[in-house]
Amino acid sequence: MEDIKRKILVVDDEESLREFLEIMLKREGYEITTAADGDKAIKLMKKQSFDLVLTDLQMPKVHGMEVLAQAKDMDPEIVVIVITAFGSTESAVEAMKLGAYDYITKPFKIDEIKLIIKKALEKRILSRENKQMKRELGEQYQFGNLVGSAQSMIKIYDLIGRVCETKTNVLITGESGTGKELVAKAIHYNGPLKDKPFVTVNCGAIPENLMESELFGHKKGSFTGAIVDKAGLFEVANGGTIFLDEIGELPLQVQVKLLRVLQDKSFRKVGGTEDITVNVRIMAATNRNLAHEVENGNFREDLYYRLNVIHIHIPPLRERKEDIALLAKHFLEKHNVQLGKNIMKISKEAMDALQAYDFPGNVRELENIIERTVSLEQGAAILPESLPPVIFHPSMGIQRKVEAPDLTVSLDGVKLEKIVEEIERQLIEKALEKSGGVKKKAADLLGISFRSMRYRLEKYDME
Repeated sequence: MEDIKRKILVVDDEESLREFLEIMLKREGYEITTAADGDKAIKLMKKQSFDLVLTDLQMPKVHGMEVLAQAKDMDPEIVVIVITAFGSTESAVEAMKLGAYDYITKPFKIDEIKLIIKKALEKRILSRENKQMKRELGEQYQFGNLVGSAQSMIKIYDLIGRVCETKTNVLITGESGTGKELVAKAIHYNGPLKDKPFVTVNCGAIPENLMESELFGHKKGSFTGAIVDKAGLFEVANGGTIFLDEIGELPLQVQVKLLRVLQDKSFRKVGGTEDITVNVRIMAATNRNLAHEVENGNFREDLYYRLNVIHIHIPPLRERKEDIALLAKHFLEKHNVQLGKNIMKISKEAMDALQAYDFPGNVRELENIIERTVSLEQGAAILPESLPPVIFHPSMGIQRKVEAPDLTVSLDGVKLEKIVEEIERQLIEKALEKSGGVKKKAADLLGISFRSMRYRLEKYDME
């Protein structure tokens, strides 16, 4: 708990109990104010603020329930604990409905009331910390569930703000774990389709022989196992958005059918003869370079241009390290709530360790680390020793490997320009990693001008 003395108002018409509670709680380090009845308590609350009110229920003039109601009306975050010698289920339920933190019957155990007060105040502090954290993040650093203050993220928020009001197709690129689906959801739920379906399809997780049926549906008897008619995900998404994650995994024969949906807004079910018309916004995402996939014959060029009307590229976390602290605090707040914990902060040493790590798994890896740490942490702060070993020994984790190009010359010949481009692209990626994403420094490492670096980044779609 913080060093600041917490202010407690003790309200009881029984003088001996009032004095006992005052002495006992002062010994615990709290600042205590007392009131002999509810009327005086309400007047005191109007003059000064309290962190916690400990009030008797049965009192002359003003009942304890009225003290509770007035306290919550003046400060919705105030913690109120009700004490009474005349306990009943009905009064307990009524007190809880009015916002009481707990309900204690006399006689009570001293250790019990100490613990309840301690837990109640910790909850109040955590609530304030979480609100402060939200204020620190600020709306300018968030769009939906996206969090980041890096200039690259601010530009993405601006683009999302302009794109979400349209129904234009969007291609979202970036490494695994950067938050491509979050971008798609931000666009959908902040635009005119927000009340319509948002359907996610992981193209890499559906077996190739079932892909067409999953997307477009099938007719009964069209293949073994098709025992009933089935609607495809495009039908389910009709009127809304379909998000095709890992679009680069889509088989070529399904790409042809998807192209028709983009062109004609219609398709046929597997085994069907009737055209089904849909009005669906398509957003796609990939961690591959689709332009290279087109060159290699793995992705249709016409489909690529249909999807790539608006292109949003999300940079990896290692290129926007200034966002690590914001994201870590965001995930601490989130998992405190989900796991019922009250960890107040991430220590400076732990934060320094997080910011020094490269996060090959990007934002997803950071969230997993914070969730794990919150789950296991017993103290009030996340310390360096609470973090997983991979933070301090990156070699224990998954390594990003750079593939060496094939330098053999076959009798069929080679595409020299393509091989040179691949080597150049990989060297640029390495230089950006070494420079922490600083493009000017990366250009210096490669011995080229900044203008030349910008040209190459645009050429390889690496901006």
